[in-house]
Amino acid sequence: MLKLGFIGAGTVGTALSVRLSDKGYPVVAVSSRGRNSAKNLAQTITGCCAVNNNQEVADAAELIFITTPDDIIASVASKIQWHAEQSVVHCSGALSADILESAKKLGAQVGAFHPLQTFASIKQAVENVPGSTFALEAEEPLLNTLKEMAIALDGHWIELTAGDKVVYHAAAVIACNYMVTLVKLATDLWQTFAIPSHQATQAMLPLLQGTINNIGTIGIPQCLTGPIARGDTGTIKKHLDVLQRVAPTVLSTYQELGRQTIPIALAKGRINQQKAEELEAILKEVV
Repeated sequence: MLKLGFIGAGTVGTALSVRLSDKGYPVVAVSSRGRNSAKNLAQTITGCCAVNNNQEVADAAELIFITTPDDIIASVASKIQWHAEQSVVHCSGALSADILESAKKLGAQVGAFHPLQTFASIKQAVENVPGSTFALEAEEPLLNTLKEMAIALDGHWIELTAGDKVVYHAAAVIACNYMVTLVKLATDLWQTFAIPSHQATQAMLPLLQGTINNIGTIGIPQCLTGPIARGDTGTIKKHLDVLQRVAPTVLSTYQELGRQTIPIALAKGRINQQKAEELEAILKEVV
């Protein structure tokens, strides 16, 4: 197997290096802006050394992952002397492999390997990698190597072009980051009847987990429930009225989410076009 190196020992770099090492890939070198981070990671992987600078990683490995923050990937790559016998991959979801042009000009193969996963902490990141989908961008033979890595990690892969990356990443933000925001808005509403946020969150977790389970097993649109799925205009009006009184800053978000939900309800078949238009009119009203 190719000798791997990692530039960056944060959550993504740690998760990928640990899991790939577990699958038999030799991770031989790691560097990081924080020397202690590199040392801590190297100590968890047999045969891995924490080196003093990024060039040492490139000199030791055949496939190098740049797992730094997005804003410095291009700069990091531009300061290394690459050569034709190696490959360089970044793990940004939004950026294309084009930002590794400096490495490509020196003969290295370049690509992107983005785990479609949420990494809130190092421990959780390592646990979450298996089963993830990986967004790949590369030319052959590197592309096939990255596919094999995704499969080795018990995951799946999709192939993207440079022009796909920003839309792909925006979709991930909506599904992951903004779900956190929606839960925060919901739990804040519970405080209007004196239930603290942490208790509200715990109460909603089974609901959230049930929803995710339904999406996975029943699928969209059939998993949609609630007043819009039923065409319950009376309940929607009550929601709008109460939000105007107790949480007016949430009102426009509720209305827009409701409008976006109407086509899903139509696709499910529980409401007809007339009911959809009625719901649309109610949700457009300025309360």
